[in-house]
Amino acid sequence: MHRKWTKASKLVLVPVAALAATQSLSAELQDLHLNYIPRTQDESARIAGATAAPKDFSAPQPFEELPAGAATVRARTDADAFSQPSGNLTFEQELDFRVGNGLFKKIWVSSPASTLASDGLGPLYNARSCQRCHIKDGRGHTPNGPDDNAVSMFLRVSIPGAPEEGYPEIEDYIATLPEPSYGGQMQDLALPGHPAEYRLDITYEDVPVALSDGETVTLRRPTYAAADLGYGPLHPDAMLSPRVAPQMIGLGMLEAVPVEDLLANADPEDKNGDGISGRPNIVWAIEYGAPMMGRFGHKAGMPTVMEQSAAAFAGDIGISSPLYPAAHGDCTEAQMDCVNAPHGDGDVREFEIDQVGMDLVAFYSRNLGVPARRDVDDPQVLRGKQVFHETGCASCHTPAFVTHRLEDRPEQSFQLIWPYSDLLLHDMGEGLADNRPEARATGREWRTAPLWGIGMTEQVSGHTQFLHDGRARSLLEAILWHGGEAQAARDTVVSMPKPDRDALVRFLESL
Repeated sequence: MHRKWTKASKLVLVPVAALAATQSLSAELQDLHLNYIPRTQDESARIAGATAAPKDFSAPQPFEELPAGAATVRARTDADAFSQPSGNLTFEQELDFRVGNGLFKKIWVSSPASTLASDGLGPLYNARSCQRCHIKDGRGHTPNGPDDNAVSMFLRVSIPGAPEEGYPEIEDYIATLPEPSYGGQMQDLALPGHPAEYRLDITYEDVPVALSDGETVTLRRPTYAAADLGYGPLHPDAMLSPRVAPQMIGLGMLEAVPVEDLLANADPEDKNGDGISGRPNIVWAIEYGAPMMGRFGHKAGMPTVMEQSAAAFAGDIGISSPLYPAAHGDCTEAQMDCVNAPHGDGDVREFEIDQVGMDLVAFYSRNLGVPARRDVDDPQVLRGKQVFHETGCASCHTPAFVTHRLEDRPEQSFQLIWPYSDLLLHDMGEGLADNRPEARATGREWRTAPLWGIGMTEQVSGHTQFLHDGRARSLLEAILWHGGEAQAARDTVVSMPKPDRDALVRFLESL
């Protein structure tokens, strides 16, 4: 396992294992991906005031209608609402955004091909382009019946590993290994001559939940299976986890939140006694050869937009890049026909997508604009906001942060943003557990999902499916699946008067 400490942003690193408490992590988990200017005491005081919890719910908070600060875009009423460039890009940056968008939509083909810049697909893959999963830059969906495929949804897979097979430098790291025959995720599509790895099989069980005022909501409890296995049986200890592609907006802003601000919300031992014990996922950043805080993915398993993008190219499409140089993508030694098949890095290219291409895709992904809030002064929305805070939802879905002051990313620099997420891991109970760890995340822990833009899901994606596997068919269903640390808040929603419950949903729809 190759590890290398690197110098970045004039920061000094020490091993994570030497740090005794979460509060002491901020010096270790520096923002290696950012060239930032430290805050002054005056700025810190202003930020504390701007991000403080509201005390008055009779009117919106200042700048609440601009969830991404100056980068906020107008709230379109069509399906392209999530596909706009950040509102503060320069003309030259918009050109880079458009080129990155072209690479994001690019349809990859198999090798060899006359289109030398576009071959290298697979041979095993989940989609032929980024856009095929992140349709309109929005959420993926579960298969709509037996005749629909699982594009935008797949199964991650791994087996338990010994401690020395993980990262001993990272305290509480849970070692896992790729499944010997199927790798790190299951690909349900393949080029001609190669069997696909599997077919995703989902069955649902109805679970009625009685609410106050005589209302009843029926949840659907999923069971997942990897059917029609193309390369033999799974390892007996294989752990499967379903994942639906998340929306893409605001990623650059989430990347620019100071790590110390995120860690300030961590309370792994629940010292304040509120039942919430969020903690950071800490992952090994391939890009920097160092431990970093995970921010992206359903379990916060990726530290940067660049690494998340490169991993998706490798695992989802089978495309090599400087960070993931294997041209055969996720193929394993048990799939030698896949490993030895023609690939796109044997022509004029060293990688199937080079660093210039990756830079453009990452720039595009960082700068998909967050639409402006709607109806922020609506009385029902304001009441729902009050219910949101009083119920305890804001304990995990932290409303606001201020990003770093950045020297080379002015579009994300020193912005007051409203993502409604602490980006920390929380135990969400047995009902949502996938029983598959990822870095420090246990099989019951998930990253708090950002809520900005969630009310535009149906407009952009054509459905209202939520949570990591799309099981929830409405925002209320998503709330009712909350357990573990969120059990008390969930039970409060169940028992509250229906007008308050409706106002809470209305507030979420305004985000």
